[in-house]
Amino acid sequence: MSPNPNANQSSYLPQETQNVVDAFEALNADEKLALLYLVYKKMGDSITPAAPSVTNPELAPGLLGDVFELSGDEQLAVMRAIVNREDTELSRSYAALTENNQLMVWYAWAQAMGDSIVDVPGDYQYTDATNSSLSQIETLEFQEQISMLREVASHMGFSQAQPIPSQAETGKTSSL
Repeated sequence: MSPNPNANQSSYLPQETQNVVDAFEALNADEKLALLYLVYKKMGDSITPAAPSVTNPELAPGLLGDVFELSGDEQLAVMRAIVNREDTELSRSYAALTENNQLMVWYAWAQAMGDSIVDVPGDYQYTDATNSSLSQIETLEFQEQISMLREVASHMGFSQAQPIPSQAETGKTSSL
């Protein structure tokens, strides 16, 4: 598993929201998937992938088309690979999307759970860590919840792209 270069602390999130992101990042893959399901189930229609004008479903045909045709076990494997930042074709496709389009993928999958996307097993036991993370998310204001979801969505998927070092890291100023 190669970490996504985006998977570091955000400089724009309030500390409380960053703490929720950090708690999410500490979960294992299945806990993260279960938590995403709970968030979408609990918040229902109040969470949308993002404003329709800033998403483009055509950019994710494999994620929003081919995945729906896979078996439940194969779908779960795709989701785990994305969450675990594994080097797979669909994990790379996911990482190449904008944060809003990444949220759209999770939203579409959550909306289809139990129909054309594998559902959480009926006997699945949510862990204390999952329930605690959900409680933390619920304490955030709506916009902070969306920011938190964008942040965790951007930490998933496989990419070999490296962030551009800041001036503080290099000690060099950019030239015009």
